[in-house]
Order: sequence, then C-alpha cells, then structure tokens
Amino acid sequence: MASEDLNSEEFIKQFRIPGYILDPNSEIQYPPCKPECPVLVFINSKSGGQLGGDLLISYRTVLNEKQVIDLGEEAPDGVLRRLFVNLEKLKNSGDEVASELEKKLKIIVAGGDGTAGWLLGVVSDLKLVQPPPIATVPLGTGNNLPFSFGWGKKNPGTDRDSVLSFLNQVRKAKEMKIDSWHILMRMEASKQSSSCDPIAPLDLPHSLHAFNRVSSSDDLNVEGYDTFRGGFWNYFSMGMDAQVSYAFHSERKLHPEKFKNQLVNQSTYAKLGCSQGWFAASLFHPSSRNIAQLCKVKVMKRHGDWQDLDVPHSIRSIVCLNLPSFSGGLNPWGTPNSNKRRDRDLTPPFVDDGLIEIVGFRDAWHGLVLLSPNGHGTRLAQAHRIRFEFHKGGADHTFMRIDGEPWKQPLPVDDETVVVEISHLGQVKMLATHDCRSKSFMDPSSPMTYEADERDSDNEDESVGAEWRKFGAADTFKIPDGVDISHLS
Repeated sequence: MASEDLNSEEFIKQFRIPGYILDPNSEIQYPPCKPECPVLVFINSKSGGQLGGDLLISYRTVLNEKQVIDLGEEAPDGVLRRLFVNLEKLKNSGDEVASELEKKLKIIVAGGDGTAGWLLGVVSDLKLVQPPPIATVPLGTGNNLPFSFGWGKKNPGTDRDSVLSFLNQVRKAKEMKIDSWHILMRMEASKQSSSCDPIAPLDLPHSLHAFNRVSSSDDLNVEGYDTFRGGFWNYFSMGMDAQVSYAFHSERKLHPEKFKNQLVNQSTYAKLGCSQGWFAASLFHPSSRNIAQLCKVKVMKRHGDWQDLDVPHSIRSIVCLNLPSFSGGLNPWGTPNSNKRRDRDLTPPFVDDGLIEIVGFRDAWHGLVLLSPNGHGTRLAQAHRIRFEFHKGGADHTFMRIDGEPWKQPLPVDDETVVVEISHLGQVKMLATHDCRSKSFMDPSSPMTYEADERDSDNEDESVGAEWRKFGAADTFKIPDGVDISHLS
C-alpha cells in the first residue's frame, strides 16, 4: 500500500474547520466534504524561545488561520465558548457539518506544562456535553504532560513537514481519560500584618498555577478564614524540589535573555539545585528541613477514613503524582512488584483510577536512583485524598509546586493552622499515542500484573462534599491582562 502524501490537499482538508463555524458573523459556505479530524490549535507563541512563534506561522499556513489561536492574543475560554455556542446554534438549524464536527473535534495545545494545564482546566470547567480530547506539543522545559502521552519531551520541529507529521499522529491517536485533582488551602484570616498568602516567583500574579483566593460568594468561602483553590493533572510537590524550581523561575524573570534554549534551561536548573542545598542539607535555607518537621500528613485511602501518614525524617521533598512523568520524564513511583502490591496494598500507577501516588525523596542524590532500571523514590502511599497541616514552629515558609509552577508559601507564626488538602475531582480526555507510558485502569491492554517489572528495586526507606464539586479553572487558569505569558513556560 502506497504511503499517504501528507502534503496533499486531500490530506490537509481532513483537519480544516470551515470559516463559518469559527466566525458566527461570516457567510455559511459548506465544504465539499466534512472534515474527518477537525482540530482547534492553541499555541503559546512565547514558549520555547522563538519556537512558539515559528510554530504559529507554520500551522496558520497549513490550516484555516482562524482555527490557530495565539494564546498571547486571546484566552481559550472565550474561543471555546464562542465556538460551542455557534455549533449549538448551527445544529439547531439542521447543519449536519456542525453536528459531525462537534463529535470529531480535537484540540492541540503547544506550550509548556503550564499552558497545557490551562487548556485542560478551561475545557474541564466549561462542562461540555462532548468535550474534545487534547493533544500536547512539548514547548516547555519539563514537558511532563506530552511525554506521559507519547508526544515526546524534546522541543519539536516547526517547519511545515513537522506540522503535517504531528497532525497525522493526532489523527491516529487514541483517547484516554485522566484524573483531575482539586486543591484547597485554608487558613485563619490574619489579624496582624503577617500573611500566609501564597507568593509567586518575584510576586508574579497567580495565573496558571497554585491558588486563587475565592470570593466571598463562593461555596468554598468560610467566614474568618482565607481560602484559596486550584487544580492539577500531573503533580503537586513540596520541599526542596519546589524550592529549586522557585529559584529557577525567579532567575528567568530577572534574566529572560538567558532562557531561550531547552538545554541551557535544564543546565541552569541543575546548577540552582546545587546552590539551593538540594544535594546536601543547607544551613542557610531553613525551609530545606525535612517534611516531618514542617507538617502533619494525613491520607484517605478509603472514603471517609483519614489516617496519619508516617513520613520518614530523612524525606525533604514529597511529590503527589498523577502521571508517570516528573522532572522531565522520570517516574518516581515506578511499578511495584507482586510482593509490594500484596504486602503494602499498592497498585500500578494508572492515570484514571482515582488514586494519587505519594512519593518522598531525601535529596537530589536520592533522585538519581530514578535513572537506574526499576529505580523509584520512597513510596509512601496511594490515596484518594491527602491533607497537610502546618502549625506554628516548623518554619516561617516552605515551597510548593503544581505542574511545574512554583510558589513560596508563608507558614504560621501565631497559633493558627494552614491546611492544604488535595482531593480527586473528575476526569478529562487526552489524546495519546498507542505506545505511550501512561496506562489506563479501563484499558485491557494495561494488565494489572506487569510481569516484566517484577525486579522492582527494594531500596525504600468521608465522602466528597459540595465544596469539592467545582474545579474553578475558569478563574484559576485565567491569565490576567498585562501578564507576559513567556514566563509561564
């Protein structure tokens, strides 16, 4: 069978969305045939140095220009609302093209993990009847989301042939559901000048990551408390790894001209790890002390049953992991062998089982074990919910990170308590290559037994209430006016 000509008009028209569907005010002109794989493309033109801008140009030369959106010019929630309102109106008038297009629509998002998370949050928050699955193009530094679903972790080519090749992969991709996680932070409202409000790197507005303060009318608001909310798909981490990430983001804000290349970014990251005390406990960074000194940790393995989690005193970083990719493609959980699964009630790391994997690290040297065959961090637990309780005396601050976006978290200086709680929220659809590393609990090709990984390393030291039913992504992931998205990866 002859190979398909990807540069042919016959191939390209499968992906084009007719102009009248994108623009409600334009004249209706039906295409000769319905597109088989219509795609809506969102590109962070500031990601990857010049790569984002180059990719934007290439996609717009291949597709209808209006179906390729520059996230520096227009936010995705407005684009998607306009599109789906118009689709609904056209369907009601009997438009079969609109009806078929809605069923087959796919989204491509090009940017870092922060940009991809933004799109996932918006799609989740819109509560669409037929939410489109999402493919991710790796333009950031870590690229954990694209790597988890088979799209690679290196920045891609940006020429026409590279775009056409990626479109062909999207056409052949499978759909997978992944869990989404809600995160809530609550603290007593401060009566003094001190505050426990999250601090982004160099006081950047909280746009894609971390928390947004909820309004007084929000269901989550409790009188006398300050409440923040957010969400994630890949990971939440706390401790030294987040501290290094915070230093990296701050440095990038001060000297953006030095961060135009993925390799240089990764090298700078490693150097900061040394200077921040990640390779050895630092006397100059009190926040680098162990997790057990900072907070109490509780987990809910079964609904309604909170249990204390015993965190070894050597652990200086804790990661709550949803996907099998962290820090640029490493898998901290690994795959427990049959003995571990039986004795410790552990399971393989499925991305749609409603469980989050909780892993600890002593230092960066401990993290290097992930580079060895069957290496993994210290497996602490799997749970549906996890709660961190910070009390006076642990430290005056720590560092936290969600999907690559870090912040500095002040801790109580009086008798109040800061509580951070993570709980399973729902699921969103992703596009994945057929050989991706993410595994589905519902996929027969993802067996529970993983016989090939039986050599697993032995080196280890209430029901959901109404307040958890909202994700809040429309606010959490909205980029405020005037914010330069080049710093969101």
